[in-house]
Parts: sequence; structure tokens; C-alpha cells
Amino acid sequence: MVMDKAQLHQIFSDIKQQLAGDFYFGDDSLSKTVLMAYATDASVYQEHPTAVAIPKNKEDISLLIKMSQAHQIPLIPRTAGTSLAGQVVGTGLVVDTSRYLNKMLEVNTEEKWVRVQPGVERDVLNEWLLPYNLFFGPETSTSNRAMIGGMIGNNSCGLHSMVWGATRDNLLSVNAVLGNGDEVTFAALDEAALNNKLAQDNLEGNIYRSIHAILSDKENQQAIQDGYPAPTVKRRNTGYALDALLDTQPYGGKAPFNMSRLIAGSEGTLAFITEAKLKLMDLPPAHNALVCVHCSTLKESLLVNLVAVKHPVTAAELVDDVIMNFTKEHPEHSLNRFFVEGDPAAILMVEFMCPSEEILQAQTTAFINEIKAGGLGYAYPVLRGGEINKAWNLRKAGLGLLRNIKGDAQPVNLIEDCAVAPENLPDYIEELQSVLKDMKLQASYYAHAGAGEIHVEPIINLKSPEGKIAFRALLAKTTALVKKYKGSLSGEHGDGRLRGEFIPFMLGEKCYELCKQVKQIYDPANLFNPGKIVDTPPMDAFFRYKEAAKGPAIKTHFDFSREGGILQLAEKCSGSGDCRKTHFAGGTMCPSYMATRFEKDTTRARANVLRQFLAQDNTPQAFNHEEIHHAMDLCLSCKGCKTECPSSVDVSKLKAEFLQQYYDIHGVPVNARLIAEFPRLSKLAAIAPGLYNFVFSNKFLSRMMKGMMHMAPEREVPAMHPYTLKSWYKKFKREQEGKQFFSKVYFFCDEFTNYNDVNIGIRCISLLTALGYEVIIPEHIESGRTHLSKGLVKRAKQIAQKNIELLAFIADSPYPLIGLEPSAILTFRDEYIDLVPEELRAKTTALSHKVMLFEEFMAAEIDKGNIRKESFKTDKKKVVIHGHCHQKALSSVSFIKKVLSWPANYEATVIASGCCGMAGSFGFDKEHYATSMKIGELVLFPTVRSQSEEVIIAAPGTSCRHQILDGTKREALHPAEVLYEALAM
Repeated sequence: MVMDKAQLHQIFSDIKQQLAGDFYFGDDSLSKTVLMAYATDASVYQEHPTAVAIPKNKEDISLLIKMSQAHQIPLIPRTAGTSLAGQVVGTGLVVDTSRYLNKMLEVNTEEKWVRVQPGVERDVLNEWLLPYNLFFGPETSTSNRAMIGGMIGNNSCGLHSMVWGATRDNLLSVNAVLGNGDEVTFAALDEAALNNKLAQDNLEGNIYRSIHAILSDKENQQAIQDGYPAPTVKRRNTGYALDALLDTQPYGGKAPFNMSRLIAGSEGTLAFITEAKLKLMDLPPAHNALVCVHCSTLKESLLVNLVAVKHPVTAAELVDDVIMNFTKEHPEHSLNRFFVEGDPAAILMVEFMCPSEEILQAQTTAFINEIKAGGLGYAYPVLRGGEINKAWNLRKAGLGLLRNIKGDAQPVNLIEDCAVAPENLPDYIEELQSVLKDMKLQASYYAHAGAGEIHVEPIINLKSPEGKIAFRALLAKTTALVKKYKGSLSGEHGDGRLRGEFIPFMLGEKCYELCKQVKQIYDPANLFNPGKIVDTPPMDAFFRYKEAAKGPAIKTHFDFSREGGILQLAEKCSGSGDCRKTHFAGGTMCPSYMATRFEKDTTRARANVLRQFLAQDNTPQAFNHEEIHHAMDLCLSCKGCKTECPSSVDVSKLKAEFLQQYYDIHGVPVNARLIAEFPRLSKLAAIAPGLYNFVFSNKFLSRMMKGMMHMAPEREVPAMHPYTLKSWYKKFKREQEGKQFFSKVYFFCDEFTNYNDVNIGIRCISLLTALGYEVIIPEHIESGRTHLSKGLVKRAKQIAQKNIELLAFIADSPYPLIGLEPSAILTFRDEYIDLVPEELRAKTTALSHKVMLFEEFMAAEIDKGNIRKESFKTDKKKVVIHGHCHQKALSSVSFIKKVLSWPANYEATVIASGCCGMAGSFGFDKEHYATSMKIGELVLFPTVRSQSEEVIIAAPGTSCRHQILDGTKREALHPAEVLYEALAM
């Protein structure tokens, strides 16, 4: 059915009115932003959908399917969008169940099963199940954001598939809606129940009869047995799972007939899943160890794997030197590589789980002794406890870490999902390396060696004609190689639109025709996710990466040369969706998504929307789009992505650059200017602080001023102190003349401490003085943080340059420059380096190495023995800490915990909170207030409220302390205040 734009608009307008959920379509800038955000997944493909629906309930899904059927509009089911083969990319109507359909419906502890909606994250599910001592086994590397609906669609496996199996193995039943709107349940059936289904006079009955007819045919049975992967290949996801159904009781197998086995791995092409019943397991044994075998060559690691699979291991995972090299400079994963000895070409991580420590010791020792006897490996560290999770996190970050390769040639998902029997893996990889060498291609090798599947990521430039040719040629050659070993072209990532073209060769024409029949039987109108698995578009069409626009590179205010340019920084986003994790997973990235659960509000969406404009325009007009504004709007500039994104896509930097470019065209809004110039306005207010405080405490005047600045009326504006810290310091300095100190420290008097948090500054200086340090406030100006937060990058550049000129001498001094406010002092280590002119770059870098947070300085002095416990009281105190986002990204909260645990009998713990939600001025904006408070309610507010009045709440950030006060009515102290109050002198 061909419809013009007006007809489609009317259909979508009508359905939008009927839905309880959300619907985006048309040419308004917000809808266009949403469509751009949903144009990609974690694959190399990109197509803008016709519309995006976000259903709130099963009734919404039924309405959407009926509309699809009535008007022949294809539906694309989607959850986390982390598919690697383009499964959720297409021009139809994307239906995202992740935002609202994310409930755990029922758990049965005796029978060990759980019913869930498709938008439940795997790790969140297991958090819920923890009190029942049960868990759901399949564990993808994306498990903290991968959702059950997508895991069923792709038949996901994961790290421990050797013992816990694939999703299909743990799927008991699915509730789904068919293409005609009928609701069905696909579950295990005995002979009588199957006969009842075969007798039904409806679409469901026809599905059962037709599938039964296919599987009962002897020729078809033989074709399936001959064409599908060998039984020893456990990861098998090529085509529809007719082989899994053939291995059931009606056809001579042992398992009862269960149509959900076919739904697993069908990529949303057969039916729309609304609910799933999953098999659960008892929690893994308490005693586990990870043996990390260091190897000098990749081949050696695969020979170790042959030994490993003969032992009772639960996982055997490979990481090669390409990935490990990228961990060396990564802010987070440089800490996770603590166990690496030397420069191995590959490490095989082999895990054992046992019921007792004695058995565990025996098993790990036997394994290590055997590989040593075979002359394999050169180091064998055994990790325990929390060390194991750090190592697994490094392994799981493989795909994202690879995106740190500079240039247009990038790792591509192409042959990464091929699986063979483990015993064939060394020979298969050796032949594949020969193919890559002949094609002059480099690659990285990692992941599931124990299950016979190595993720091989070839590095190809898909922007070039030669790269596109190599892309197709390599898959064709690899397919032939996989078939030689009777392996599976897809082990767990699915066929999608990437590998579908090669299924006829891989399974044989007969089996491919059977797959096409399956699609026709379930979905005669071809409306469920068309173009996936069968009848796919060309695998070398609709790439997301385009050849860059002609002409000189776009001129930016930040220096993006380290990233290769601003477009290249945006392109580093692999789409792996690490930014879609929830607050259950911990970490900071991405606070707005954690609150809204909306794809538009992810780090990924921001990078992708910006990339799509920059790729086609290298003039300043590339930034002149409201769509980018929508995507960036809820970015809190927390910098979580700079550290927690494996590809280090710094969206805070991208947002600031975008805003300045946008202002260059449209001018700076008055409210943005007022917030950015807070230091200047504060300097004026400091002349008459009483008048300033009266204005903002008076109900009428305060409302008027907040209105001018677009501030939320619920917020209290920080009061001006009666005097500035700098004025106090002048008097204090005179009083200290003639005193002897054993050391010295330079103090950066940031704009917040100078005007608002003066008492904190006084206590910090008094504390350091009491401990024997001479505190010097050198000449400097404000930090530029307020300007950066509002996108006034040109003014921030001036500030950065001036501060470097004033403070560069400290780089040659034996004494550090310390600061209290993380967002201010850390600009020296972060933005300043990319803001100053080239001639000041070396000085800026040198100074950045001398800049320290107050807590870093104190921790270092404690380690040196310069600060003694005897200087503090011995009172028993409990302190809970909320760390500042920038501190988490660019330093560590561990320094706060260390220094607040230093006084005897002080017990300090860190709240597992991400961003507080205030983020400088973000939470003051009236349009952001609700989101700000929702972020606070995720973890921080409930945790603070649960503390008794005697517990000290500590937070180094001024905006964090303000948010805690607004959200909980509890006053939080800066760590410097806590230590000052603890002084014994």
C-alpha cells in the first residue's frame, strides 16, 4: 500500500491519540531528534525509521499491530538496541518496549521460574532475584543494559554459556501478539496439547500445522541435519532454529515440543513478545577463582583453551593485546588491568566455581600444572573476590575499547559471531588469519574461546570504496571457512541484515527456503521486522559512516586534535549502549537516561545525532539544528561518559562546543549569560551582600529574579557570605606572619568558595595551617566552570589562558595547587588542556600534573607520614560520602574515603550513587528541575534519608550539597569541614 505523506500523518495522528504511551513522527524538531536517535544500533547500519512508538502496556502493542496490519506499515520491535547485525535498523515503525514494559511480574521459587516483561534488564532481573537465591543464567557482555526481549530475539549467550546455556535453553514460554492481533502463549506441549493446537481454526493453529508439516517431512529433516551446524557447535544462531524444534519429542528428540524455541533467535520477525517465562537456577557456588593465563602468541592461548575445556571450568574467555593496549590509558580500565604481567599477546581467563575452597584449590592447581607441563603460558595469576569482577569488566569492554583506534579505519562487526566446535578453533583461527593477511587486514581477537566463538574484529575503513569491497569479500571468504568446519555463521549476535545474504550458502538452498516458509507462515504480510534473516537488503548498503564532507575541517573552539577532530570523537560511539545501564549497575553514566529511560537521553543518542549532522556538513551551519539541542538538553555534563564509556566519548565536551557554535549563530540567551557570569555578578553582589540576600529571600523579588534566569521557583539561591574568602585570607595571612611551617601548599580560591562557601574555605585553610602547612592563595581569576556549563567556551578560553599565565610557575615548584570544588579545580586537568593556544599547551600540561583535589593532597600527605592520626580526635563517628561526578571521572572517590577514615574511630563509607542531579546550574533550570530531582531519588536521596541524625553526610561538591539539602533537608559537609571538626588541637 503506497501512501502519501499527508495520509501517513493522519494515520499516525490518530494512533497517537489512542495510545497510553508515546509516539513520535513528523517534521517537528523533537520527533526528528527521536527518529535520528533510533536510526542506529550497535551495528554499522543506519536508516531513519518512519516513526517511533513507546508503548505503555499490552493494549498499546495490540493497537500498533492492528494499525500495522490495516495500513501495511512494518513494525520493528526494539529494547536496548545493542544488536550488532542491524536487527533494529529499518524504515518501519520502531516499537521500543524498554521504557515502560520493564516489570518483573511473578516469581515461583519452588519451580524456579520468573515471568517478566520484555524491557527488563538482565542484571536488574538478577538484582531482584537475589533475595530468592536464584538467578537467570545467560550473561551477555552487555548484561547491565541488555533486556530480556532482545536476548530472546538474538538467543543471547554470554560469558558462562558453557555451563548456563543460551537464552533458548532457559526460555520456558513466551506470550506474544501475532501479525493479525491474536494473543498467543508458546510453551512446552505434550502430545495431547500439541494435537489441540494443531486442530485450532485460526492463525495460531495454522502456524502449528505448517511448522509440524515442515518438520515431519523426511527430506526436510535430512536437509536440516545436513545443513545446520554440527551438534558439537553449541552456539548456533544461523537462520530460524528449525534444528532446535526438530530435536523435540514429536520427531524423535527428548525435549517436549515448545514453539518458544523457534521464537528465540527470530529477531522479532515472527511475533511481538509481550511477556516471557524464564527458567532460573540456584545462585552459583560461593567459591570461585579466575586463572589468567598469559600467552606469548594468540595460537598459544588457543592451545591453552583446548586444555581448559577438558577441565570443569565455567568460562574460558580470551583478550588479545590490541584490547589490552587500549586499557593502559583508559581512566577506568587502566585500574582493571592490575593483574597483567608484562605485555602478553593474549590472556585466556579461565574461571572455576566450586562448592568448597578445597575443591577450588585442587581444580585450579590441576589446570595450572597441566598447562605448565605442556609448556604453555608464562604467567598464571589467580584472581579472587572483587578482583574477578574487575577482570570481567575489562573483558566485557572489548568492543567499546576498540573504538579508541584513531582514523577512519575502525573495527567492524562482520565475522565476530562465527562459531565452531572448540576443538576446531585453533585451526579455524589460523586459516582465518591467513585470509586476513592475504587481504592486508588487521584484526582483534577476544571473547568466548571455551564455547568455540572468538569475536574477530577486522579493522576496515567503511568510508572508502575499497573498504566496502573488503567488507563483503571478507564475510564471503569467512563463510566458506566456517562451513568447512560445519560451524555457525552466527553464534549469538544473530543474522540481522548483515549475514542474511549468506544463509543460503551456509545452510543450503533447501534450508533457506524452509526459513522463508517459516517467515511466511508466521507473518504472511511481512510486517514484523522485514529484511532480517531472510530477504535481507544488501549487507554493504545503508552504512552509518559516510565519507566526510568535502573541504577543510570544521573550525572548533576546543582543540579536538587528540581525537582526530570533533566528527571523529562523535564517531567513536560504537552503539554498544553502555550509557543505557540503570542505577542498579552503579556508576555515573548516564544520569538523565537513568531517570527518563528514554533513548533520546542517552550518551549514544547525543553522539549519534551530532554525528549525523557533522558527517554531511563541515561548516558552522552543521551546528544550527534544533535536533542537536533536543539531544543535548538533558546532558548534565557530569563527565561520566569520559570515563565509563569504553570509547571515552566525552559528550560534555561535545555539548559545550555545540552550544558555543549555536550561540555564534543565534546569540547567547540572557539566562545562560546570567548563569555563566556568576563570578562577575557575585563580585558585584559582594559589595552589598545583605541587599543580594534580601532580594533572593524576599518572596516577590526572588520570584522575579528566578524568572529572569529561568530558575525553578522551588530552588533556594545560595546566599552570599558577608565577606569573601580572599578578604578574610588577607587578614589571616597577616596574622600568620613570622610563623614556621614544615611545608607549603597553593590554594585555588574558586568562585564558589570565595563568595558562597566561605566558611568551608576558612575551615580548610585553618585545618591545613594547624597541620603545619603554609597556605598561599596565588593571584588567579575564576575557573571558567560556569561558562563551560552554559557553553560560553570562548570566554572560558580567555579564562583558561589567563589562569595558566598566572599560575604556570607552580609547575616548577615543589608544592601543589589544591582546590576544594572539584568542578573548578579539575578544569586544569581536563578542559584547560584543550582550550589554551598551542604555545601554552606544554605549560598547561605541566601544571595539570601539579593540580590536586583537597582529598588527593591529604591522602598523599598521609601516605608520606606527614599527617598523623594523633592530630585528630578519637570520637566515634560514622560518615557517608557522596562523590562529585567530576571527581569520579577524573580522580577517585577513594581519596575521600581514605582521608575521612583517617581519624581513629571514624568509619567512612561511599554511597553507591551516580550524579546527584544538580550538576551545577542544571538542577536550577526550571525545565530541568523535575529530572534533577528524579535523578536524586534514584539512590542518593533515599540513602541520605535512611541515615540517623548522628551520621555525617559528606559531599565535596557545592551543587551536590545544595541538592542534598533541597532533596532531603539534611546538611552535607565538605570533607575539609569534617576533618576540621575532627582536629584534636
